[in-house]
Amino acid sequence: MKASAKVVTEPLDSLTIDLAWLLMIAERKTPGDPQVSDWGALVAAVARHEAEIFDVPVYGDPHARAAALLQLLLHVPALERSNALFASAVAYAYLIASGVKVVTSPEQVRDLARLVKTGDASVHDIARELRQWSL
Repeated sequence: MKASAKVVTEPLDSLTIDLAWLLMIAERKTPGDPQVSDWGALVAAVARHEAEIFDVPVYGDPHARAAALLQLLLHVPALERSNALFASAVAYAYLIASGVKVVTSPEQVRDLARLVKTGDASVHDIARELRQWSL
């Protein structure tokens, strides 16, 4: 009998993250392993990405959920330093884990972080930028 593997070619409708996943991203993607300075920001990020109203997701696709994570973690810093890098790494990792093929440059990541940090970008604006990173 042959074994076969199913390859996911479409993004997952919903990927659940938790505090441990966020801490793993912080440890692996931020230099010097900065300490958590606000645990509430991490708990809020987990809750925000899975928010639902009447069983309908507030953020309906991986790009919108990644955008919500990025926006929250940039405006409510969770780490003692390197929060822009951490927030960008979380959004990127979320897209990858959701099955989205991502191609971006350091300049695109920097520009998106700057856009989000100004406070002028909505989650929809951020998601639109993240979609430009996708193949």
